[in-house]
Amino acid sequence: MSKAITLSIPHELGRSEARRRVDEGFASFSQHMGAVSGALTKSWSGDRLSFAFAALGQKISGTIDVEDHAIRLEVLLPNLLAVMADKVKGRLRKEGQVLLEKK
Repeated sequence: MSKAITLSIPHELGRSEARRRVDEGFASFSQHMGAVSGALTKSWSGDRLSFAFAALGQKISGTIDVEDHAIRLEVLLPNLLAVMADKVKGRLRKEGQVLLEKK
């Protein structure tokens, strides 16, 4: 059974800077999830990034909503990866916080 991971990561960057960092850091995020090079699709609609990629032969998809003081990340993990959902969620939170740190 697939499982959705949802988390909110606060930031103090403002919406436009947070969006820029999400856009630039997305390749790193997908690599941490085990994405296969060339199998990544992403598109922006307003402040929502929709994405999909293949990892370990499984399709992972989701959205990232950029807000003024937080980003909201939702990732749909397929059956094989759903058993690692808690570990994946922790890793995503950590990577997201590093990406959105105010410098």
